[in-house]
Amino acid sequence: MQSPSKLTPLHDRHVAAGARMVDFAGWDMPVNYGSQIDEHHAVRTDAGMFDVSHMLALDLSGSDATPFLRALLANDVAKLKTPGKALYSCMLTEAGGVIDDLIVYRISDSEYRTVVNAGTADKDVAWIRKQIATLGANVSLEGRRDLAMIAIQGPNAIEKASRAIPELNTARGIPAPFSGVRLGDLFIARTGYTGEDGLEVSVPVDRAAVMWDALVSAGVRPCGLGARDTLRLEAGMNLYGQDMDEAVSPLDAGLAWTVDMRDPDRIFIGRAALEAKPASMAMLGLVLLDKGVLRAHMPVFGPDGAGETTSGSFSPTLQKSIGFARLPLPTAPGTEVEVDVRGRRLKAMTVKLPFVRNGKSLID
Repeated sequence: MQSPSKLTPLHDRHVAAGARMVDFAGWDMPVNYGSQIDEHHAVRTDAGMFDVSHMLALDLSGSDATPFLRALLANDVAKLKTPGKALYSCMLTEAGGVIDDLIVYRISDSEYRTVVNAGTADKDVAWIRKQIATLGANVSLEGRRDLAMIAIQGPNAIEKASRAIPELNTARGIPAPFSGVRLGDLFIARTGYTGEDGLEVSVPVDRAAVMWDALVSAGVRPCGLGARDTLRLEAGMNLYGQDMDEAVSPLDAGLAWTVDMRDPDRIFIGRAALEAKPASMAMLGLVLLDKGVLRAHMPVFGPDGAGETTSGSFSPTLQKSIGFARLPLPTAPGTEVEVDVRGRRLKAMTVKLPFVRNGKSLID
């Protein structure tokens, strides 16, 4: 098998710290630095950080930036009234499938930053450039591989990050939740993928290792992809390529809340397909009642028909096996179902997502 060809600017730090490295979307990434469970708990109870430099920041600018994004995305950037405010959205095919899920930050009416997933970055850029040309939009697109990105997450994340990043101790240093602020050569966002408070910091490549070292010295624990996955699972956050893809409508992926069709005059890519085919599936949490571990793509049998798990793992916070399942409507939370786990039908209960938020269990 071909080895990963892409290294983040922090790769040497991971290797020096003894991280177990794995291929993720062609990038050599740390899966853990020893104990994935300890890394998970560090984020839930204190502060942990992730190298997310494999993701790609894209800067869109030009006089048509706002109308272009209103046509490109299923959510409506017109809701972003103040500089720095962020929006989570899906970018759809004409058939209503999910090309990618992303966060977009409004810098001004003519300037936005979006962050896309590593595995879809090249596809996303090609799609956006195609739509710019098709619409004849006055928009330029710049991929920012000159930046590294560090996500600092947990109840003590901002306090500890403030010791390591001088810009956080300025008047505009710490943005409001789900917002970002540009401070010199940094872009600091109050966003994340863990269900905890925290920051995602875009930093020039030549500053990245120094910032990482300063965060370690401030008591922020390095964490790998393993803990990132269990944290996002507990937080009820979808993973692209697993919980949705181009074959899945956001309406069937638990993402209807990110689709804004209130303005009848806003025609966005995929809107007609979504209007023609309403949701037929519910995305629900699963808690396994019998002994075993849920994984992706396990058949699920319920009173309203069969579906399957899309993600699953053991939850370090709940000490239970949990997962996401796509099940036929009208399946609702509180339904007992059976999951085929390696040929055995095990009992599970459907629950409303998320399982955990801000360190607290949200299920009985």
